[in-house]
Amino acid sequence: MGAHSHSHDNIDWNAHLERLRAADDFIAPDVTEVVAKLLRPGAHSAIEIGAGAGGTAAILAKGLARNGDEPQLTIVDTAEQLLTAAGERASEATEGVTVRTVRADAAADTLAEEITAAGAPPQADLVYAAFVVHHLPDQLAGLRRLAGLVKPGGRLAVVEFGLQTRVLPADIGIGGPGLEARLISASEQWFQQMRTEMDDSVRLPMGWPKAMTEAGLVEATSFSYLIDRPAPLDESGRAAALRQLSMLRRDADERLAAEDVEALDQLLDPDSEHYAGSRDDLYYLSANTVHLGTKPT
Repeated sequence: MGAHSHSHDNIDWNAHLERLRAADDFIAPDVTEVVAKLLRPGAHSAIEIGAGAGGTAAILAKGLARNGDEPQLTIVDTAEQLLTAAGERASEATEGVTVRTVRADAAADTLAEEITAAGAPPQADLVYAAFVVHHLPDQLAGLRRLAGLVKPGGRLAVVEFGLQTRVLPADIGIGGPGLEARLISASEQWFQQMRTEMDDSVRLPMGWPKAMTEAGLVEATSFSYLIDRPAPLDESGRAAALRQLSMLRRDADERLAAEDVEALDQLLDPDSEHYAGSRDDLYYLSANTVHLGTKPT
């Protein structure tokens, strides 16, 4: 799940953080299982690239605390507001973990230097980057940069979208059937345009495990996890479904027929008889994929 927008311009930070925290809470059980698979018993340090509101950082902190032995967590992002929120949440999640926040850009060759300059360990047992690398102009160079932050024998985990999130029945009773499929298609077109128009964009003409190998890692592999909430959804599930539909609405005017835009607007309008938040047949189904590589010893 998650939007592709990377710019921090003109953001209402209070509202943005509220949405991010709600999304974190919704997927916390799923991310907890993923982190448990990634943190080996001997792992005592982690670097998270991309802070969000700190939901994953808190889960990482708890996992590191269980491993003991002076655990350390470093959170890296370009937005000070996100770093503050994530640092606070991770610190409050458990005791005994040293949490540091570093304002740095994963697209910059100075990433490692900035982490070291902030007093954080230069390398970690686990480097975790969720929905970050696809924002980097040169994704392979980004993977190499992240691989440089991994201790020998440690692992880089890159989480990217697997299967697109679905929340609607095939026929919602307004507009033509298959609205969600058309929304997803428009979103994928937007993503490809975003990559094409990005400054200094470099194509990545290979799958993620191969890219991990090209970045100098070994034992490259992948696994996927489902976020599966069947209908009827509880309040948090309905809110997540509405966030997903709102994200798909952003570029709908340019890519969808007027009939589809009107149908989507009705789904998002609390005053409409077709408001999605009032439906009892919404569900939430998404699959994300974790790509893993190990730093040679």
